[in-house]
Amino acid sequence: MLKAIIVDDEAPARSELNFLLEEVGGVEVVAEAAGVREAIEKLKEYPCDVMFLDINMPEATGLQLAEALKHLKFPPAVVFVTAYSEHALDAFQVHAIDYLVKPVETERLKQAIARVREQVALHVQAQKSERIPVEKGGKKILIGIDKIRFVMARDDYAYLQTDTDRYFSTVSLAQLEKRLDGHGFFRVHRGYLVNLSMVEEIESVSGGTLLLMLNGVDEKIPVSRRRVSNLKKALGI
Repeated sequence: MLKAIIVDDEAPARSELNFLLEEVGGVEVVAEAAGVREAIEKLKEYPCDVMFLDINMPEATGLQLAEALKHLKFPPAVVFVTAYSEHALDAFQVHAIDYLVKPVETERLKQAIARVREQVALHVQAQKSERIPVEKGGKKILIGIDKIRFVMARDDYAYLQTDTDRYFSTVSLAQLEKRLDGHGFFRVHRGYLVNLSMVEEIESVSGGTLLLMLNGVDEKIPVSRRRVSNLKKALGI
């Protein structure tokens, strides 16, 4: 299921696109925004695979937002949805996946979504190809980011857990958090960084905190109370 954010200063236009996406299927609209500034805030709160952007909006244009998104490590795909056809060339210069002219036809929307899926698949493959240097038994080893279940802090160093083993890293948890930004990891506790795609069960405990059970890991990961709300949003629960 693709996650999407709709950005348009006109509420009826957002509602119409939301309706069309429901008809097409396979896309969950996780947030809506009426302008660029709000869209940026929504993206921080609701990571998505694709943004459907209007171009002419108050304060800043959809083109300016698309230009800013290019600087993210794994930016969401951009599909422009606008009443004006004359901005098409500018749209593709900011790496837009598609350019839809209102009123949007269902078939054209399906084509755009298919292109988004292709880009998301490429990003997933890129993430899988990235590796982190660790140590085990006196040897230096490279492990794929997609293999990491969680990262645990130990003083100024860290341990990385996979489904089969635990590896030592001379890099701190804070540094690894920056390194893994954009790869689906979430800081659930001052001492733990978790791969959200590996979360299988969530257990509520007294005091309003949680414990996470991850795929292939026996250890339960604690979630600090102040991070519970943001974690639930990140997991869509």
